[in-house]
Amino acid sequence: MAEEELQIEEAGGKKSKLMLIIIIAVVLIGGGAAAYFFLFAGGDEPTAAEQLAAEGGAAPAATAAAPSNASVGTALYVAMPRPIVFNVPGSGRDRLVQIKVQLMVRGSDNEEAAKTHIPLIEGTLLQVFSSSNADDLVTEAGKIELRENALTSVQAALKDIAGSEVVERVLFTDFVMQ
Repeated sequence: MAEEELQIEEAGGKKSKLMLIIIIAVVLIGGGAAAYFFLFAGGDEPTAAEQLAAEGGAAPAATAAAPSNASVGTALYVAMPRPIVFNVPGSGRDRLVQIKVQLMVRGSDNEEAAKTHIPLIEGTLLQVFSSSNADDLVTEAGKIELRENALTSVQAALKDIAGSEVVERVLFTDFVMQ
């Protein structure tokens, strides 16, 4: 009788160990799948601005009806190849800021000019960004002012080199301050 109870208890112990191993395996596989999804999902899809620039078929029809003007054309977006990282002084401490920038240009000629002069644009943006103050960058008004200052500086630099303003807008696609 005692041997039967011992065998029943051993069989129950083996089942609970097997169930525990199965549960751990399911949790690990689920965690791995979730990590894979969060790390690799969504990064390769084009943004809405890139999709509009790539489609291009609907935009020329709209601009053909508009009056002929040199600044009117298809809006294209030129992404800076790497984020701009810089230090800014603040009231409490210095802050490290990282900004990803895209430039809105009109027409393929301006797009090519912007791509040609990316080092000049990056240098100008870095100069403007690093002259800002961390206390101003915390507010939305400070970010708007920084974007406007960056636009005027980039337009002035490109006007000296390329002969035209080339860039219509400077857009911040990512703004991180630590």
